[in-house]
Amino acid sequence: MTKETFLHDKHVALGARMVDFAGWHMPVQYTSIIKEHKTVRDSVGLFDVSHMGEVFVSGKDSLEFLNKIVPQEISKLTYEKAIYCQLPNQKGGLIDDLIIYKLGLLEYLIICNAARIDEDLNWMVRNKKGLDVKIDNQSHNYSLLAVQGPKAAEMLQTMGLNTNQNSFTIRPAKVAGIKLLASRTGYTGEDGFELLVENEFSEDLFDKILEAGKPFGIKPIGLGARDTLRLEAALHLYGNDLDENTTPIEAGLSWSVPKDKTADYNGKEVIMNQIKNGVTKKFVGLKMLDKNIARHGYDIYYNGKKVGIITSGGISPILNANIALGYVKNIEEICTGAIVQVMIREKLHDAEVVKRPFVTKRNIVKVN
Repeated sequence: MTKETFLHDKHVALGARMVDFAGWHMPVQYTSIIKEHKTVRDSVGLFDVSHMGEVFVSGKDSLEFLNKIVPQEISKLTYEKAIYCQLPNQKGGLIDDLIIYKLGLLEYLIICNAARIDEDLNWMVRNKKGLDVKIDNQSHNYSLLAVQGPKAAEMLQTMGLNTNQNSFTIRPAKVAGIKLLASRTGYTGEDGFELLVENEFSEDLFDKILEAGKPFGIKPIGLGARDTLRLEAALHLYGNDLDENTTPIEAGLSWSVPKDKTADYNGKEVIMNQIKNGVTKKFVGLKMLDKNIARHGYDIYYNGKKVGIITSGGISPILNANIALGYVKNIEEICTGAIVQVMIREKLHDAEVVKRPFVTKRNIVKVN
């Protein structure tokens, strides 16, 4: 049975086109994907991302447990801070990618992808053996609203949120008198906040944000624009750009893997070996040189030979071009500026290897 978020009826009432996504009935768009995309880049948009998973980890051995299951050094994560990381299997492949927040001395919050909640929980439980750890899946009790765009902070300030908060931090807060957790994070490449609120208050919060946001040009935003926004920002999508056969090093995420972490973790030997000796495939950004769109699963060619595969592709409303992400063989010639081809409907079409992200990200804010 397809699941519905607490805000499902709100989306239907607003005329959203609903689709099945990761087992959930979600809004893909309300007006047009391009209009919604530009709303977020220019002003502010409101997303329902309540399908994401929320898992609370606590207990005497919670730090040891988290250090065992992710490559990041969790001991360096201080109170109310957040960190991006991955959940590797024993071979270094990725079960999921996560954000971990430190809520207290021995309490953490893990945000995981909707389609991976069961797999993540199963893996976590398997890895807690012998440790004093409580793994509490509260995904069914919370809604998650993302307010994203250059006017997001200004708008939320009018609703009572103290926005004197750095990127990748989380705090207990009130918005329009509603208690919640406010994290300055997002999946768009823009500044913004993600508001974790108990389900019973989510509809009221949704309505109040849309009302307060009217002077700022706020619009509800569907999954379609969420995907084009994250693609322009070259943010990975699990199931497309990340999977259990891809390591964080191959995925271009070596910046998120400490080289000096002493604690052992799943897949560490493989991951450290790749850092030392290199990888056979690498993650690249492509810009199509014609009007064709490179879609997930399309083959990439270089000098007449297949060298890789597209993992994500679509339009860039800001660049007015078609862009893509993918993996290619790690050969020196395939570098920024190189021309490769993508097989589209049995014909090869030129694409240029370009730097990622495709547009400048504006999501890092330091206020103190």
